[in-house]
Amino acid sequence: MRIGVPREILPGESRVGLLPDAVRALVAQGHEVWVQSHAGELSGVLDADFTGAGALVVADLDTLYRAVELIVKVKEPQPEEVALLRPDHIVFGFLHLAAHPQLLKGLVTAGCMAIAYESLHEGDGDLPVLAPMSRIAGRLAVQMGAFYLLQPNGGKGMLLGAVESGAVGHVVVLGCGVAGRAAVAAAFEMGARVTALDIKPAILEELVEEFAGAVNVRLSTDAAVATAVAEADLVVGAVLVPDAKAPTLVRRSHVRQMEAGSVIVDIAIDQGGCIETSHPTTHAAPAYIEEGVVHCCVTNLPAAVARTATQELVAASM
Repeated sequence: MRIGVPREILPGESRVGLLPDAVRALVAQGHEVWVQSHAGELSGVLDADFTGAGALVVADLDTLYRAVELIVKVKEPQPEEVALLRPDHIVFGFLHLAAHPQLLKGLVTAGCMAIAYESLHEGDGDLPVLAPMSRIAGRLAVQMGAFYLLQPNGGKGMLLGAVESGAVGHVVVLGCGVAGRAAVAAAFEMGARVTALDIKPAILEELVEEFAGAVNVRLSTDAAVATAVAEADLVVGAVLVPDAKAPTLVRRSHVRQMEAGSVIVDIAIDQGGCIETSHPTTHAAPAYIEEGVVHCCVTNLPAAVARTATQELVAASM
């Protein structure tokens, strides 16, 4: 099979679909691997690394798509890529179709087979390719939140970690799946006061045990969400409903109750977001202020750590 690895063209996307070791393994199995030039540079991989692994490096997107049958991407195909798709193409990548209905229409029109990484399930319901990206996003959400709490970045000037006065920041995590648990762990390790909300009592019980009661847990109800958000310095939206748009848990009226300069990081934004005041942002312009609250809603947050994220993604997808 002829396998193609294009250079990602979504703004701010710096990951790559395959690494040289994976290319070497595929070539050894008799496949051809075509890589668009400079596809891996932002992940620390040069064209020479790919050619040394047996790949054929080509300059432009059109040549790559014309030549290959299987396309291994990271993020959803952009309009100029969708225009190149044929019925005999197979596309692997994160698609997030619930948030991109036009992409769904384009893929159907192209007639290709598109396989969404975020929808690949194991027998126990785990999402093996999405999970490592979710863990990275959860940890990055807290780092980004801490950054935007700084006054020069629009925040209230709150340090999340413990200080001698005991005035630590309060982090509220909505949804405690893979991403949410990673956010809880990151906030706890920073020394913040952490409140975690989820609809599943069993998950909350696991968090109580894991953190020896040091994390406050609440069953997620409308009233509990409203109260927790109003008390938060940083809210991390980490709700995931597989293959569906994220539910809106935080209303504009809830955001208005937050202290000015507080921060929201909505990592559910790639599935439409779980906060009414959220809208997608990019790494070039990650944040905006709405109702006096700093919002960070980057749809491809793990791309900020492309080297780490690519290693994790390729290990999970091969």
